[in-house]
Amino acid sequence: MAFAPTPQPQTSAGAPVVNTRVALAVVTTIFFMWGFLTCLNDILIPHLKAVFELNYARAMLVQFTFFGAYFLMSLPAGRLVAHLGYKKGIVAGLVIAGIGALGFWPAAELRIYEAFLGALFVLATGITVLQVAANPYVALLGPEQTSSSRLTLAQALNSLGTAIAPIFGGLLILGNTVKSADQIAALPAAEQLAYRAQEAQAVQGPYVGLGIALFLLAVFVFLFRLPALTETTEQADPVKHTLGEALRHRHVLFGVLGIFFYVGAEVAIGSFLVNYLSMPNIGGFTEQEATHYVSAYWTMAMIGRFAGSAIMVKFSPRKLLAIFAAVNVVLLAMTMLTEGQVAVYSVVATGLFNSIMFPTIFALGIERLGPLTGKASSLLIMAIVGGAIIPYLQGVLADSIGLHHAFILPLLCYGYIIFYGLSGSRPSASAVKGA
Repeated sequence: MAFAPTPQPQTSAGAPVVNTRVALAVVTTIFFMWGFLTCLNDILIPHLKAVFELNYARAMLVQFTFFGAYFLMSLPAGRLVAHLGYKKGIVAGLVIAGIGALGFWPAAELRIYEAFLGALFVLATGITVLQVAANPYVALLGPEQTSSSRLTLAQALNSLGTAIAPIFGGLLILGNTVKSADQIAALPAAEQLAYRAQEAQAVQGPYVGLGIALFLLAVFVFLFRLPALTETTEQADPVKHTLGEALRHRHVLFGVLGIFFYVGAEVAIGSFLVNYLSMPNIGGFTEQEATHYVSAYWTMAMIGRFAGSAIMVKFSPRKLLAIFAAVNVVLLAMTMLTEGQVAVYSVVATGLFNSIMFPTIFALGIERLGPLTGKASSLLIMAIVGGAIIPYLQGVLADSIGLHHAFILPLLCYGYIIFYGLSGSRPSASAVKGA
């Protein structure tokens, strides 16, 4: 049997503090914000690529830095959340992310690529804390048998943020980009310098505004009384568990790899969409026009998550995960073997079938773990580093064999997800049966 259902949240006097549905609604605003900030990287990449004249691999350092923070900071974030609790951990994550967003102002003034990467690292550190706190919190905020459905619903709000971000970034960041690389190169050196300085500063207003919004959201969450849910964390158990104990469970180990490959594939596709759809033999769009297709990519993920949340109440999450991954293998094969509109629509359609993957892999990865849930959660969040490594490797492939055929890498990643859904996600007999 699974570990004991989460008790109703109590105050110190023993009375319920808040309806769990209200708590879920509050926490989903956090999912929206980090989705928005994460997807804005898809617009930042082509912008900084043009400003600093980067090749594909170097441009992917944006994602390498951002998602690398998940790997480096997940364990410290886990310790921070264990010390502060879920609510204060969420507040801390929002504040750290806000500081990182404000860092874009001096980075743009300095006009140094590495300064942008530094600000991104701080921003991603805050989001890492949010991921470590909010994902298991939502999964545990109700019956275990509906945790996949509940987390998928919360991730749908995450997808709403990712759907809006490309339009926002296209208007405020790429909207001022009126010169092509060839036109910039034709300018006198002094004019080139002035133009690139202007383009670098285009990110200041949007990111400072986001920083202020993050600080305001932190205040709101701090003032709202969220259920503690300490009964299902390490704080309620006198035994100090290790990461190794969590990894001994096969569904955790395979789940870590599943998150790694899924996030890597999803981020790689989104990161290259603007440049890919701008290719003459694919879409031939301007960069700003291509952002609408990036928005469509993430919008379909949102639609799929709302639908998936309802479907998984009655349909096996494992089977649905395998089916969706198989469809994406077919879609990426189509985009690699075709050109024009077929290639455009097949690659954008992968967003729909990405929809349920992260929340489903995450919920299955922490299934039946009781007090080991926190350790497994930290490991799964660390695995988001796939978003740093897979896009960079695809950038290296794109520089060597061309962007069109570099999509073979995310295709292979989805192949692994098929295995995880069919077999790798099933807990072993030694899974924890009680807290």
